[in-house]
Amino acid sequence: MKEAIQIKGAPAPIGPYSQAIKKGNMLFVSGQIPLNPFTGQLENENISSATKRVMENIGALLQEAGMNYDDIVKCSIFLKDLENFSVVNEIYASYFSSAPPARETVEVSKLPLDVMIEISCIAIK
Repeated sequence: MKEAIQIKGAPAPIGPYSQAIKKGNMLFVSGQIPLNPFTGQLENENISSATKRVMENIGALLQEAGMNYDDIVKCSIFLKDLENFSVVNEIYASYFSSAPPARETVEVSKLPLDVMIEISCIAIK
């Protein structure tokens, strides 16, 4: 049986999807954007603050599911500008204490609410 994870510590969905779905020992986190769930404001001033906010949103969902960043096995990163790749890598890497997850990073022409970055992931406990 799958369980929808819906918390106040991550942005509410802006469409017909769940913040995350837990099925057994696996968690599938929907794409997170740099929307502060407590203020409702985008933290999209620069790629550093945007990346940190996205990773914190993911962290809140992981915590709710009884997991942490080291349980992530796969990430997908979508960037509006691939020139930000090295800055994103540096911040992203700081969230993992062991082997980082498998991942792809792609540049896209537009993201929801015209943000700079969106990240989705899969975690297994």
